[in-house]
Amino acid sequence: MERTTPVIPAEDIARQREYCAEIRQLNAQLPQAPLAFVDTYGCQQNEADSELLRGMLVEMGYEIAHSEEDASVIIINTCAVRDHAEQRVFGNVGALVHGKRRNPNQIICLCGCMAQEAHVAERLRQSYQHVDLVFGPHALWRFPEFLRRIYLRRGRIFETQNSDGAIAEGLPVRRSGTIKAWVSIMYGCNNFCTYCIVPHVRGRERSRDPEIILSEIRQLAQQGYKDITLLGQNVNSYGKDLAGGIDFPTLLERANAIPGDFLLRFMTSHPKDATPRLFDVMRDCEKVAPVIHLPFQSGNTRVLGAMNRRYTREEYLEKVQALRERIPNIVLTSDVIVGFPGETTPEFEDTLSLVEQVRFDALFTFIYSPRKGTPAAEMEDPMSKEEKSANFNRLVEAQNRISLEKHQAYIGTVQRCLVDSVSEDSRNNLNARTPGGRLVHLNGDLSLLGQFVDVKITGCSTWALFGQLC
Repeated sequence: MERTTPVIPAEDIARQREYCAEIRQLNAQLPQAPLAFVDTYGCQQNEADSELLRGMLVEMGYEIAHSEEDASVIIINTCAVRDHAEQRVFGNVGALVHGKRRNPNQIICLCGCMAQEAHVAERLRQSYQHVDLVFGPHALWRFPEFLRRIYLRRGRIFETQNSDGAIAEGLPVRRSGTIKAWVSIMYGCNNFCTYCIVPHVRGRERSRDPEIILSEIRQLAQQGYKDITLLGQNVNSYGKDLAGGIDFPTLLERANAIPGDFLLRFMTSHPKDATPRLFDVMRDCEKVAPVIHLPFQSGNTRVLGAMNRRYTREEYLEKVQALRERIPNIVLTSDVIVGFPGETTPEFEDTLSLVEQVRFDALFTFIYSPRKGTPAAEMEDPMSKEEKSANFNRLVEAQNRISLEKHQAYIGTVQRCLVDSVSEDSRNNLNARTPGGRLVHLNGDLSLLGQFVDVKITGCSTWALFGQLC
C-alpha cells in the first residue's frame, strides 16, 4: 500500500530478531532464566509499547517480573504529558541506584516520551549515571540492538534523535492479559495543541496498514479476547497518509465484520475530526461499544483558540447533539484542563456550564501543567495557584454529582457485562464492565472471567456500579 510515511524494512526487523536470538543464547547459559521488569507510566499507547518491549524481552530469554527486585533488566517507560508524572519518574529512577550498587551488572533503561525530550535526556546523562540506556519512542524497535551493545560493554547509550517517526511491523508482543487487548492503529499527532508535548516527542501521524491491523484483530478474536481497543493519538485521522481511501469509520466497519463475540473500543478522538459518518458507523456496528472519549479541554471559545483546538464551544455541543441523536445511550467521557494560561474565572464558568449541559459520564480533570518546548509554556499566566485549585475543586464537585446521578439511573436495569478481573474485595470478588465501560462490582465464580454475563444493577457509588448475576 502506498503511503507518505516510511516503514522500517523487513530485513531491519529480522536483524533485531537475530539480536534477540543471540541474547537468548547468552541467557540460556545461566543457571536460571534472568528476570526483566517493565514499569509503565501514562497512556494506553505506552501500555501497548510496553507489551512490545516485554515481547522482545521474552524472545531474548527473560522471564517477566512484577517488580524491580532481583531483575537483571529494568525498563522505565515514561510519560511526558504532565510534570507530576515526570517528577515521579525521576524519583523512582533515582531510587534504583541502590539496587545498581548491589548488582553492578543490572541494566537500567529509560524510554518513552520523556526520553525524547532533550532537557530530560541531558539531565539523565549528567545526574543519573546508573541509567545505562535511554531511547525515545521512535527507536523502540531497536531495543534488542541496544541491549546487545550494552552486553558487549560499549558504554551508556542515548538514542533520542528527533524524527517524524516510522512504522515498525513484525515485533513480538507479550500481552498483559487474555481478556482485553490494545491494538495500535497509528502513531504520532499533527495537531500541535499549544499545551501538548506529544507531537514533539511522538512525531507525525502515521497509519499502520489496514490489512495488518485487521489480521491482528482477527487473531485476537480467535484467541478469545473479548475487549479490543484501537489506539491512536487521534484515531479519527487514521488513513490520511495512506493511498486507497480507507478512513477510520471504514476501518471500524471492517473490524466489526470479523467473526467472534467481542467488543471494539477506540481512543482518542479529536472533536474537530469526529464526524457524523463516525457516529453512524458506531450506531450501526453491533460490536462497537457505545462509548466515546471526546476531550473538550475548555468550554470557552477564546481559550480553545489559544489552545489551538480548532473548534468552538458551539461546534463541540453540536457534535454531542448529533452523537446522542444517533446513540441515545452513548457513554461520553472527556478531558478538561483547568487554569490554562490566561484563562479567567468567567471563562472557567463556561467550562463549568458546558459540563452541566452535556452531563458527561466521567471526566479526567487536570490543572494546567507547563511543558517545556510548547507555546503555552511561554504564555502569561496571571491566575494564582489558589484560584486555579478553587476552580478545579468546583469542577470535580460538579462532575462527581453528575456521575453519581448517571450511575443511579442504572439501578434496576440489566446490563450485559464482560467479567474482566478479580477484585480484592471478598464481598464482590469480580469486576466487570458494561458495554459503555462502566465498572461493575459483583460476586460470582472465577470461571466467569472472560465471559459476557447479564448483571442486574442493585446499587452504585460515584465511581462504580454494584450488581448481581441474573
